[in-house]
Parts: sequence; structure tokens; C-alpha cells
Amino acid sequence: MRTSSIVTTLTLTLSLVASALTLGAAEKKEAKAKPYPLTTCVVSGEKLDSDPAMKSHVFVQDGQEVKLCCKNCVKDFKKDTAGYMKKIADGSKTKK
Repeated sequence: MRTSSIVTTLTLTLSLVASALTLGAAEKKEAKAKPYPLTTCVVSGEKLDSDPAMKSHVFVQDGQEVKLCCKNCVKDFKKDTAGYMKKIADGSKTKK
């Protein structure tokens, strides 16, 4: 009986450690996203943060940080994600 409780405790401990390591790896992956290279919204073309009342919507897509002028542009971004990601990549090339 004592052996089974030790095994159960060890199993739970290992599960918790594995979960913590997995979470840490995911956070590091997010932290290494490439910075957004443009000064305008890739969807609307509006200058980012030009209107103090509208805060940019920022997220990571396939390891690339994406900044849109507002949440309303997300719908259009999702309709042609590949096309917009290509524009961001092309903008990154011209910036170098």
C-alpha cells in the first residue's frame, strides 16, 4: 500500500514538472516572435497608433508579430492571412 502511494506521488510530481516545462517552452516561443516591420496596418493601410482613441491590435501569427490598426481588421486579415503575411514579410525585406 505504501509503495502505491509513493508511485502515485511521483507520477503526479512528474506530471506537474512536465506541464511547467511545456508551458515555459510555449512562452519562450511567443517571446521570440519577429517584430512587426511596418508602420501602417497591413489591412487598412492606416498609420498605427495615429488616433489615441484607437489602440492597435497586436497578436502573433506563425512566429511573426502582427499589428493591426484595430480589432475590426482581424476579420479581413483572416480572410487572406497568407496574402497579408506575405506583405509583412516583403516589408521586412525592404526595411533591412
